[in-house]
Amino acid sequence: MSSPSTDENGALLGPADIRELAAALGVRPTKQRGQNFVIDANTVRRIVRTAEVRPDDVVVEVGPGLGSLTLALLEAADRVVAVEIDDVLAAALPSTVAARLPGRADRFSLVHSDAMQVQELPGPAPTALVANLPYNVAVPVLLHMLDRFPSIERTLVMVQAEVADRLAAPPGSKVYGVPSVKAAWYAEVKRAGAIGRNVFWPAPNVDSGLVSLVRRAKPIETTATKAEVFAVVDAAFAQRRKTLRAALAGWAGSAAKAEAALVAAGVSPQARGESLTVDEFVAIAENKIVENEIVENKQD
Repeated sequence: MSSPSTDENGALLGPADIRELAAALGVRPTKQRGQNFVIDANTVRRIVRTAEVRPDDVVVEVGPGLGSLTLALLEAADRVVAVEIDDVLAAALPSTVAARLPGRADRFSLVHSDAMQVQELPGPAPTALVANLPYNVAVPVLLHMLDRFPSIERTLVMVQAEVADRLAAPPGSKVYGVPSVKAAWYAEVKRAGAIGRNVFWPAPNVDSGLVSLVRRAKPIETTATKAEVFAVVDAAFAQRRKTLRAALAGWAGSAAKAEAALVAAGVSPQARGESLTVDEFVAIAENKIVENEIVENKQD
């Protein structure tokens, strides 16, 4: 087990520390799990600073790996809960924390699980999510955590640059799509910086980006459920080149019913999904419900 550094990194892990830990554990980063370990202490300090982690924060971290970001978070937050799916990494992380930050070890908890399966976390409710998310599952993991833990007020995730662009894209943008709308359901989303390839081991073939999400002070008010709104979003972008009248025909039951819901929502049937705000998708979902209720009332 690597002993605490005596260089300018302090308790944080540098390139040599990461490689030493990995070698001791027999760990080789796998593409299957999208593992790219951060080896630069300045980068994790920057992430913590950009995330505006406060001394009273309870931070949940997904995919802590060997602990680079975990240690930086522990130095700044009240406590950190890390969710790790990898058996070897999950077993080793508490020892790394105890060796390098012994005075904060009691502020650290580990959940050995697939983040997509996590339904509860130990200790106080999390107030922030800060993570270097595996590229292959970044969006579903992010959305699951925001949905399952409404106490998370602030989120900063490092993801593939292309994914960062999609998450933060405004309506009308070429990359605006399902992730953009679903993230906007929960939060105000914006790009928060770029991360180069050389701060990772192994270096990925793509650049990374930081995305900031600040949860809405009040959830979107709607008579539709989240599942109903997301069903409209999925249908609208499943066939991007089609007008909403055509794209939502299957969802509504027919093109005519889709048009009726769109008109009632104040949305042009000739519009396309990439031009709509999350509030407009909500209005469409609500008006399908209203239409169904009208049909049922007529049958009564």
